[in-house]
Amino acid sequence: MKDLQLKSHRFRAEREGDWRRLEALLAKAERGRAAKLSDDELLQIPVLYRAVTSSLSVARATSLDASLISYLESLTTRGYFFVYGPRTRLLQRVSRFFRRDWPNAVRSLWRETLVCALIFLVATVAAYVMVQRDNAWYDTMVGGMSQGRDFAATTESLKKILYDNDGGHFLGAFAIFLFTHNAQVSIFCFALGFAFGVPTALLMAQQGLMMGAMLALYASRGLGWEMGGWLMIHGATELFAVILAGAAGFRIGMAVGFPGDRSRIDAASAAGRHAGVVMIGVVLMLVVAGLLEGIGRQTIRLDWARYAIAATTLTLWLAFFYLPRPGRAA
Repeated sequence: MKDLQLKSHRFRAEREGDWRRLEALLAKAERGRAAKLSDDELLQIPVLYRAVTSSLSVARATSLDASLISYLESLTTRGYFFVYGPRTRLLQRVSRFFRRDWPNAVRSLWRETLVCALIFLVATVAAYVMVQRDNAWYDTMVGGMSQGRDFAATTESLKKILYDNDGGHFLGAFAIFLFTHNAQVSIFCFALGFAFGVPTALLMAQQGLMMGAMLALYASRGLGWEMGGWLMIHGATELFAVILAGAAGFRIGMAVGFPGDRSRIDAASAAGRHAGVVMIGVVLMLVVAGLLEGIGRQTIRLDWARYAIAATTLTLWLAFFYLPRPGRAA
């Protein structure tokens, strides 16, 4: 025991100067004064960091006392984040996400986005035609989302849903319900993509069938135009978000199905990190859609205003993601 203590004491005496020097420099930088470090001090930090990591390696290999090893582990961790950690602050990182990371990630999924949009569009048209020909298809396609909007309802009650905000009493709860539903659909589209994209395609088709069936119901009562405005004031954002989530799921499915030279796990992991950036943005889009859905479309009752908002939001999203601009990475 005495030999071990003596060995630890000598080890510390020989190298402690470097440790204390690195600790002082890191403390100065961590107090927000990194800009005041001189050029010599900045150059010293990587050298001292490597010296401390070497000391830690020796301390572990020779089983020196636990307190010394713990101290060196803490110091190397702080040194690592200074030497190799990101140099951007939170606001800079958020700005970079909106200026570059999110738009570039969406643009790289343009093929998958087109496929999802096509599936949704075909399903919507198919449902519209099928329900127009046979009303029995409606309940199968819409299910519990009808909430009294079915062929048994009167035309007056259907129209009332489009324009009557019921004093605003249910707007908050309705927005939360729809945001939760749409968020779940988006997450499932993304998360189930690993199964070669098949569940993602089915979910996209299901959303299209539901929309087509509802449009057919209202069109049969002469309210097709009005229903379109009621849907699209939020749907321009919401449906775009769901389609992007589906595109992210397809990217993972393609990586699993066609990994190339990498293993399926590595390919799926790389695709998941890339698609995850898109999904962060999808959540933000769904928040915007939830506000428009729960508030905007119930308080704005003019059809032209609803369509104007829908066209404006869609144009802004398309410009944000796809319009070339200086400084944007290819």
